[in-house]
Amino acid sequence: MNYVIMKRWVDFILSSIGMIILSPLFVILIVAIKLDSKGPIFFKQKRVGVHKSHFNILKFRTMRTDTPKDTPTHLLAHPEQYITKIGKFLRKTSLDELPQIMNIIKGEMAIIGPRPALWNQIDLIEERDKYGANDVRPGLTGWAQINGRDELSIEVKARLDGEYVQRMGLLFDIKCFIGTLRSVAKSDGVVEGGTGSKKGEVRSDMETISK
Repeated sequence: MNYVIMKRWVDFILSSIGMIILSPLFVILIVAIKLDSKGPIFFKQKRVGVHKSHFNILKFRTMRTDTPKDTPTHLLAHPEQYITKIGKFLRKTSLDELPQIMNIIKGEMAIIGPRPALWNQIDLIEERDKYGANDVRPGLTGWAQINGRDELSIEVKARLDGEYVQRMGLLFDIKCFIGTLRSVAKSDGVVEGGTGSKKGEVRSDMETISK
């Protein structure tokens, strides 16, 4: 069987099982978010999917509703003042990404793959075109995420995404998954407020907020 087809079935099955197993954690986090600050539980943000199609990625809300709209976190003068108490914890542990399990179930994302770029990250999108990294489903985590994450320049991130495309297979996906668990445990490569002074994936909560 073609690995891309098998990968999609594996993603669907594992994500569905994960959704059931993690449902108690979802409930706890939902209650914590609602008690911590006013506003919706989730927010959605336009991202670039396979073949440069667009979809709305889901995350747990980590910032207050009075944060300036349509402003990437790294462009805010003092982003920390807008991040909620539970939001800081969610970002540090990457638990804010959990709702993307629903994106995986829907087929918009994969468990492993290049992280989906923001729709307006033209430089990253164009750089990924050189390596065919826009032609696979974006992932919850990927090769670039365990090799620097927010600290990577756009050129290096795109090259690593292209390397993933070339090496994509069951064993390499398992390697990326195990590496992700290690990185999350150590909070490797996380720059609060987005990318700091470095170019990379922008952590922005300022897109359309979804109830």
